[in-house]
Amino acid sequence: MSLLTPLRTAVWGKPAATKEERRLIVKIDTFILTSCCLQYWVNYLDRSNLNNAYVSGMKEDLSMSGNQLNQINTVFWCAYFLGQIPNNLAMQYLRPRLWMPFCMISWGLLTLGTGFVHNWRHIMVIRFFQALFEGSTFVGTHYLLGSWYKDEELGKRTGIFTSSGLAGTLFSGVLQGAIYDSLNGRSGLPGWRWMFVIDFLITVPLAFYTWLVFPDTPRNTQAFYLTAAERELAINRLNKPDHAHGEVSKATFKRIFSTWHIYGFCFIWTMGSNCEMFSTNAIMNLYLKSLGTFSVTKVNYLPAAVSGVGIVATLVLGWYSDITRKSWHVGILTSCTAVIAGSIMLNPPSFGGKMFALYLNGCQWANQTVMFAWANRLIKDDDVKRSFILASMNTAAVIFYSFWAICFYAADQGPMWREGSIAMIVSGCCMGIGVMVVRYLQNRDAQLELSGTIEGVSERSSEDHADTEKGEKPGAGVAVSVS
Repeated sequence: MSLLTPLRTAVWGKPAATKEERRLIVKIDTFILTSCCLQYWVNYLDRSNLNNAYVSGMKEDLSMSGNQLNQINTVFWCAYFLGQIPNNLAMQYLRPRLWMPFCMISWGLLTLGTGFVHNWRHIMVIRFFQALFEGSTFVGTHYLLGSWYKDEELGKRTGIFTSSGLAGTLFSGVLQGAIYDSLNGRSGLPGWRWMFVIDFLITVPLAFYTWLVFPDTPRNTQAFYLTAAERELAINRLNKPDHAHGEVSKATFKRIFSTWHIYGFCFIWTMGSNCEMFSTNAIMNLYLKSLGTFSVTKVNYLPAAVSGVGIVATLVLGWYSDITRKSWHVGILTSCTAVIAGSIMLNPPSFGGKMFALYLNGCQWANQTVMFAWANRLIKDDDVKRSFILASMNTAAVIFYSFWAICFYAADQGPMWREGSIAMIVSGCCMGIGVMVVRYLQNRDAQLELSGTIEGVSERSSEDHADTEKGEKPGAGVAVSVS
C-alpha cells in the first residue's frame, strides 16, 4: 500500500474493489466530469457577464436606471423556470450528448447578440431565450452525474461540478476587468461589449468538446473510449433496475407526488437559494460602484473573491458530507452563516464589516452541492423520478427568485438593502427548520424499511445505520416514491 493511499482515500474516497472498475472510474472522471464542469463553467460565465457589464459601462451606454437590471434578471429566471423540467424530460428521449451541445451553441449565440444591443429591453428579450437553453445545464448535469456515480462517489464530484460554476463567475469578473483595461474602445466597441463577444468564442469549442466526449447514460452510451465490458460494468455497478430511463407515464407522476421527497427537497433548496441572494444579485459589485471610489477594474476584481469563498466552502463541505453522510450538518451550518451575514448587513458596523458579510455569503454556494447530492442519493433507484425532482428543486427556487430578487435585492435599494437583509435572516431560519424536518423523515423511512414496512429508501441514515457504510449495503428496491 502506498503511503499516499490513506490521504487519497480521505480526499477522493475508497478505491474501487477491482482493477476494471478503477479503470472505468478514471475514464468517467476524465471525460464525463470534465465535460460537465466545462459546461457549467461556461454556463455561469455567459450568465454572470451581465452583472459585470452593468458596472463596466453598460448602465451608462444604455441609459439604464432604477431596477431595470433586476427586471432583466427576473425575466431571465422566469424563462429558466420554464426550461428546466422540459429540458430534463427531453433527455429521457433525446441523447444528452446531442442535446447539451445544442443548448450550449444556442445560448452562446444569444450571448454574442447581447454584445450588440442598443436598448435594455433588447437584452431582456435575448436573456429570456438564453435562459430557456441554459436551463438544461444545472439540473440536467445533476441527473447525469447521478446516472454514472455511486452514492459514495457522488458528493465529491458534485462539489467539483458546482465549484466549476463558481469559477465561471470568478473568471467573469477577472475577464471583464482585463478586457476593460486592454480592449475598451478597440474597433469602436466599449469593453463591456467585447465581454460578450469573447464569451461566445469560449463557448463554441467547449460545446464541440461536449459533443465529442459526453457518453449519454450507461444504458445508451456509445462513447468511443468505453469498451463493451465497461459499459456493462457501468450499468451493473449501480444496481438501478427498477424504473428505466425514458419511462414516463401516469404512474410516474403518482410515484413523484405521493411521498414527501419532492416537497421537502424543493423547500430546503428554495430557502437555500434565497440565502445566496447577496452573491447572485451582485450586491458587492453594486455597492462598490455606488461608493464612487473604486475603479471599474477593482469593481470587477474585488467581488470575484466571493466566488473564491464559495469554491472553498463547496469543496470542503461537499467532501465532509460525502465522508460523514450527514448532509444535514451542512444545511444547518449554511443556515447559520446566512443568518449571520444578514444580521451584519442589517446594521453594518463599518465598511470592513459589510465586506465581511458579503464575502461570508459565498459560503451559501455549498448548498448547491450538498442538497442536490443528498436528493440524488436518496432517490437513486428511479431515473425518471430522480430527474423530475432534481429539476423541480431548482424550478421551485427559480419561481421564488423571479420575484424575491426584485422585491428585496433591487439595484435601487442599495447601498443598504435593509429589506434584503431581513429576507436573508428569515430564509436562513426557514432553511434550518426544513433541513431538520427532512432529516427526521429520512430517518423515519430508514427505520420503516428496516422493519419491512416500506421498501427502497436508498440513502441510510448515518446515525442509525453507520454500520452499513462499513459492510455490504442492504439491497436497494424501489425508491420511496417522490423525487
